[in-house]
Amino acid sequence: MYSNYALPFGIALSVIIATSPVGANPTDKTMPLVHLEDQNKADRAPRSPSAEPTGSLILPQVLALTLTGNPELAAFSEEIRAREAAALQAGLLPNPVFGANAANFGNAAARGFDGDVVTLQLSQLIELGGKRTARIQVAQIGQEVASWDYEVQRVTVLARAAQAFIDVLGAQARTELVKHSLELAEKVVHTVSNQVKAGKVSPVEATRVEVALATAKTEMMRTERELETARRKLAAFWGSTVPKFSTVQGDLEAIQTLPLLASLTERLKQSPELALWTSELSRRQALLEEEKAKAVPDLTVTLGGSNYLHNQDYVMNVGVSMPLPVFDRNQGNIQQAERRRSKAENEQQATQVRIGTDLNAAYLNLDAIHAEVETYRSTILPGAESAYQAVQEGYRLGKFALLDVLDTQRTFFNAKGQYLRALAAYHQGVADIERLIGGALNEDSK
Repeated sequence: MYSNYALPFGIALSVIIATSPVGANPTDKTMPLVHLEDQNKADRAPRSPSAEPTGSLILPQVLALTLTGNPELAAFSEEIRAREAAALQAGLLPNPVFGANAANFGNAAARGFDGDVVTLQLSQLIELGGKRTARIQVAQIGQEVASWDYEVQRVTVLARAAQAFIDVLGAQARTELVKHSLELAEKVVHTVSNQVKAGKVSPVEATRVEVALATAKTEMMRTERELETARRKLAAFWGSTVPKFSTVQGDLEAIQTLPLLASLTERLKQSPELALWTSELSRRQALLEEEKAKAVPDLTVTLGGSNYLHNQDYVMNVGVSMPLPVFDRNQGNIQQAERRRSKAENEQQATQVRIGTDLNAAYLNLDAIHAEVETYRSTILPGAESAYQAVQEGYRLGKFALLDVLDTQRTFFNAKGQYLRALAAYHQGVADIERLIGGALNEDSK
């Protein structure tokens, strides 16, 4: 065990995903990171940069900080507000038009006929063919598309944040391992130096252990740089450039049983990316209906009055006008909307194929890593540790040379380092699959 805090990565990520305001399951009994109602209020509230966290962080804290402080999510959230405003605008009626006209001023020849005349009138465009209804439908579905677009981005960013968290956790574990190896190397150098001074071993042995110590120091510097890089990448998810948190806590060895690929493929129907394309198809159809509605001419009604200044007579004017759809029947825009609807159908099918292929590849990769982790647990690590302990004991009894001790020690620590990398890769793969299916890897783990 490389940590004192157990945390199932998939559950924590799926809890955040499950707080989606679109398609959330009210019967979900998973212990939430935050209450659903509070999360929805937070999604509607204006976003501001999160306070820089300090101390030790766990995965739910990281995901919460990402939700509230990630600049990419903030940009998508603003697009939702923009679509809401577009839906409001789509429902508004055309404004009436006021007109004023004066004629025959200063024309003495026309004065006997009708004299100077001033005309005031109001015109109102009356939309026919269901244009307003179609426009509202397009705007409302566009708002839905923006919401799903945000969900796709949110799931993606949260998965990447979880993977960045795993990077930090794995780097911490490797740093601790290398630190332990460095401490052992320092002890060996001290012991061998004393033996050289006492004339018990050759100075060549001191050179060997000093080389091993220098190698351990180099490895320590490398892992510390990796850890600092991982910390900065993690902090970037809540908009920070200089991380102030000290460590992260989690259990790298919390390995889940992999479900069948067929069950995960079935759950792809829950994918936010596929739901996005379903809404996008509805939007393209609504756009087509809007273009068809535009083919119907609108009616303009005019009401006004004229004042003949010469004899102060008044008359009322009523008019009706409508364009004749002789040449332009909006046929080009209708065909364009039909082609774009067909294009969306093809893009939806391509997305289904791509996501299915990505899931297959991710699952096979995760299955291989899972087998690798189990092999390290059952065979490689116990064998390497047993050999290391046996050679150490044999060295104390004079049965093995120092070189044998160093070789088995290096083999043991290399195996532990590869095991840690395999564990981190496993959790990275889990986060990737959960991004694709939009939920926890194992539904019964909720």
